[in-house]
Amino acid sequence: MRLLYSIGIHFYRFLVFLASFFNPKARELYRGQKNALRYLKNNIEENARYVWFHAASLGEFEQGRPVMEALKRRYPNIKILLTFYSPSGYNVRKNYQGADVVSYLPPDTVRSAREFVKTVKQLKAIFIKYEFWPNFLLTLQAEGIPTYAVSAIFRPGQIFFKWYGKWYLQLLNTFRHLFVQDKESAFLLEKHGIYQVSISGDTRFDRVFALFSEAKKLPLIEAFVGGKPVIVAGSTWPEDEELLVRYLKHHPQVKLILVPHEIHKNHLEQIFKLLETNFIRYTEASEDNIANYNCLVVDTIGILSSIYQYAKIAYVGGGFGVGIHNILEAAVWNVPVVFGPNFQKFKEARDLIHLKGAFSISDFASLEENLDKLFTDSTAGQIAGDYVRRNIGATELICRNLEFTEQAKNADEEKALNQS
Repeated sequence: MRLLYSIGIHFYRFLVFLASFFNPKARELYRGQKNALRYLKNNIEENARYVWFHAASLGEFEQGRPVMEALKRRYPNIKILLTFYSPSGYNVRKNYQGADVVSYLPPDTVRSAREFVKTVKQLKAIFIKYEFWPNFLLTLQAEGIPTYAVSAIFRPGQIFFKWYGKWYLQLLNTFRHLFVQDKESAFLLEKHGIYQVSISGDTRFDRVFALFSEAKKLPLIEAFVGGKPVIVAGSTWPEDEELLVRYLKHHPQVKLILVPHEIHKNHLEQIFKLLETNFIRYTEASEDNIANYNCLVVDTIGILSSIYQYAKIAYVGGGFGVGIHNILEAAVWNVPVVFGPNFQKFKEARDLIHLKGAFSISDFASLEENLDKLFTDSTAGQIAGDYVRRNIGATELICRNLEFTEQAKNADEEKALNQS
């Protein structure tokens, strides 16, 4: 089966190569993977020992980030290698200061995996949430490198649990331990003979609470709000924006802060065309003029989590596409959250809907009904905030159980962890 998989990986690489001639993202992916090993050989310290974290993209990075930073605090002399699969994750976080080296993941071929493990002397390997690359996992196992999954989540529909997925299921035994988000994942794994499992929860709760604790006031946003009811719409896509702008035109007493997921020129122009008038771009606003508008379009990145503190209601985009974005960043501020219909894969969304701290909409009528109701609801936001606070603690549990103390009994690892 490994041979068939490896043939498939080479074929996939060939398809990405062909796509790279006309698709910019495919071009970035192909070049990034192709050059990854050379980059690592030039940047990895030869005698250093690394804890390797792998994230598919930006969302998985945010789940692994609390663990990376906690380990750095506990063991300041270890080195951290962070790899990404997707160009979007790599491009945003290639200069992340919490890692000593940031790179693309080389292609999951037998040769690349062996060369990677030979290049990077590893204390541990940690895969975040969904990423399971067979040739890397088998090579790590062969070299005796402890491998973990954090914030993992499993569902019956995944290939591991299909009749044809036994080989993939057995790959889960290459992990020394799997830290899963919920009891359903743990039960499913144990049902299929995978017992090295702990329910740790989701590290994203720790991350959003850290962002909440570190958030700064934004004077420009405060000037825009001016004491009026505000909807903060984060990570929006065109389907979300059409509904929100329509609501704004029907409710001129409300203000809207629109933070689109993509801020390239074409998307922004599409938003401006929808709005027609009475809006201003964040990059063109000043405290003197911003209060005159009822829609603020945030055409910069990195401040969404802080903007949520000014919301009466939060709307989180993506629910009319492949899935919603991060709703916890809003909920931590004691703000009720509204999103589109595609939320089923996200446990926090299901939980908050059940608790009545979040609400799903499918069209303009349901959007209007829920927003109108939430402007006078004094309990939904508190429910959302309490839910986040009840689920903090996954990072501490994971770090406490990563077996560094046990491994440090080995003289070489003790030296690697503690030498200055």
